[in-house]
Amino acid sequence: MRSPQPCAPDQLSRPKQTAVVFLKTHKTAGSTVQNILFRFAERHNVTVALPGGACGERDHQFCYPRPFSRLFVHPLTRPPGIVASHLRPGLSELRALVPTESTFITIVREPASMFESLFSYYGQHCASFRHVPNHSIAAFLRRPAAYYRPADHYAMYARNSLIFDLGGDPNRDPGDEAYLRAFILGLESVFSLVMVAEHFDESLVLLRRLLAWDLEDVTYVRLNARSEASRTRLAGDLPEKARRWNWLDARLYQHFNATLWRKLRALGLECVERELGLLRQANRRLSRDCFGGAGAEPPARQASQIRDKDLRPWQPSHKVRILGYELPRNLSLPAPLAASCLQLITPEVSYSRQLLKKAATRARARRRTTASHLLPTPSPPPSPTHPRLSHSSGLLRQLSSLRPRRVPGHGESGVGRQNRSDGGRNFKAGVRFEKERLMGVKKGSRDLGQLRFKEGETQAESQEQSDPGLEIKIGCFIEVESGIASGSAVDSVPFSFTF
Repeated sequence: MRSPQPCAPDQLSRPKQTAVVFLKTHKTAGSTVQNILFRFAERHNVTVALPGGACGERDHQFCYPRPFSRLFVHPLTRPPGIVASHLRPGLSELRALVPTESTFITIVREPASMFESLFSYYGQHCASFRHVPNHSIAAFLRRPAAYYRPADHYAMYARNSLIFDLGGDPNRDPGDEAYLRAFILGLESVFSLVMVAEHFDESLVLLRRLLAWDLEDVTYVRLNARSEASRTRLAGDLPEKARRWNWLDARLYQHFNATLWRKLRALGLECVERELGLLRQANRRLSRDCFGGAGAEPPARQASQIRDKDLRPWQPSHKVRILGYELPRNLSLPAPLAASCLQLITPEVSYSRQLLKKAATRARARRRTTASHLLPTPSPPPSPTHPRLSHSSGLLRQLSSLRPRRVPGHGESGVGRQNRSDGGRNFKAGVRFEKERLMGVKKGSRDLGQLRFKEGETQAESQEQSDPGLEIKIGCFIEVESGIASGSAVDSVPFSFTF
């Protein structure tokens, strides 16, 4: 059932948009937006692009900070409907990956508060931050050029991080207005919506209308937030120093914050207020259903207090505490609601792994379905002009009784050698029988090296037939199943032999 629509309901009468590219920027509430998209994908059976391939399956980012390539996407998640993990745009590669009707969105944050978050979160990883005395952000902002080196490891977090994440050059000289104008025009030509972290709910009002989604599709809890003890309050002139150092980000934020409010005013501020009320009611209802209580924002916990390791957010260092959630143990929830609540609070890394496992499960199910359509059909009565077909029917019956075993490796003896080293992998074998248009597949056959036929019997039967020149060709295939962290990928290796 669709949610109540108090403002301009005709804008939401079209089908839901399921092709979305979210360019996830750092320390901008992007993890919360990503979780919204992941949950939408699961509810609507939309494939989510996940890192793999050239990136490796343990990475939850698309080889960031390298420019994006389709080779970075796990093959089990291609083609995708939704892209929501960290990447640095290569727009031509992105457009070639996703549907042509995809909607592109991203999010920005006020540069001073974002820089404080970056300094705290990546303080032990970014070389430009590590060398600052006492790990003091005030010391860095007093003399940033003394610590910043563009070639340093993780230097992209130390200056104009937004510009870098969106594909730009973070080291442009202050005052390069021509570059900035061209860059902003380029972004406006790509992104249908640039959300603003400081006006997150207002951004969701616009996002929901842009995508024709329901209120339940954009409910959320804040993810990947730091504890208060991990935050530093920028006082005095420090916020202005941070904005001057990150001048490109500051101008970018100023532009898209103004753009957001122009869109909100065009929708009607009274309408926006009503939609905000509905969204916050839906969030309170979700919180009450999942966590009990009065429905306020659920209590966040330190990772060490969360028993389920899959719900523990990644901790960047011992100096920073990233908070997470856990469902109350004394609250009994129906199974579907419990699953939804767990998705709501699952951190990015764990959720990405779970989605990849589900993608592998779907791939195996598709292979089983495909194989079931290829099972042998009953053989027609033997043709009087081809009496040896009765011999092939007997062969089918023999082979159909075989059960799975390992296939012989390269160089082993036996009928139908696979001529390929197994490399320590698991093999499944099947046999495909071909006689002109007669074809069937028997999966799960036994070791092909055991398919031996007595030469004398074959010759004797051949002598009894009126058509000794007829050949029965047996085509075989091997499914090569490669172990991966989340499932299996399958290749087919064909070969054949004849009688």
